[in-house]
This record gives sequence, structure tokens and C-alpha cells, in this order.
Amino acid sequence: MMVTHGPESDHLTEESVKRLERTLYELQHIERPKIVVDLAHAITLGDFSENAEYQDAKARLSRIDGRIFGMQQRIKNAIVIKANTTDGIIALGSTVNIIINGKQKTYRILGPQEADPIKGRISHLSPLGSALMGKHVGDIVEYKTPDQLPGQVEIISVE
Repeated sequence: MMVTHGPESDHLTEESVKRLERTLYELQHIERPKIVVDLAHAITLGDFSENAEYQDAKARLSRIDGRIFGMQQRIKNAIVIKANTTDGIIALGSTVNIIINGKQKTYRILGPQEADPIKGRISHLSPLGSALMGKHVGDIVEYKTPDQLPGQVEIISVE
């Protein structure tokens, strides 16, 4: 069963959410405090309008606060992908073995943020990924290639 969510939602693996949380922690508890110290020092130098250190620290603080806010939103809106392997239906998080162009390939179906076809990670929104969603072992699936040509794959296994 595929559940649709708003465009603000990210379908992410648990590993990706943990990686975001680690990065957020480092930004909040290591990087940002350093910038605040730099800004406090720059304030002691006087005239803000001609104080390059102050302007630089203020700009860095603004950028890091933006990154922190963005990561907080991604984590808050993350939909953690968990593969449902009991029913044999391809869904987000499934690992699929297919025959494509006469060769066996393995892909994990993930959200667009984690897609990397070279590493065997395809988005559920890609032409192949969306064609595979909801299918079973033994199905022959037709899809459009990136060149808009018809393609066909056979599903060998779903994990």
C-alpha cells in the first residue's frame, strides 16, 4: 500500500535520519557555538558597519541557522522507510532483483533524496521505480526509459 504525503515530506531510511540527527547535533553543539564566540569577539572590535569580522561572523551564523532549521524540518517531516517483506509486494524500502536488458540487477526502492542508481538505489518516483511499485515476483513490468523508449523487466525476487 502506497501512502501519499505532502511535498514537504521526505521518504528516508532510518540510517539517513540518524545521519541527519548526528549532523544537526554537530551543527547545534559544536559549529554554532564557535561562530557565536567569533561573533561576540567581533562585537568587541567596535563599529559594525566597517567591521569585516563582525559581518563575516554574522553571515556565517545566519547560514548555519538556516542549515539547522532546514535539517530540523527534514527530520520532523521524515517518513521512515520500512520494507514490508511479508506480502511479497514491492514497496518503499524493498530490495528487488530484476532481469533488465538480459542482465540481473538489484535495486533498493527509496525516496528521491536517497536515490543513486549507480549504487543500486532508485527512487519510487523514477520511471522504473514507479513501474515496480506494487508488483510481485514473476511479474513482467513495462516502463519508459530515460530516453522515453519502452523498457521491460522481469521481477526475480523481492526482499
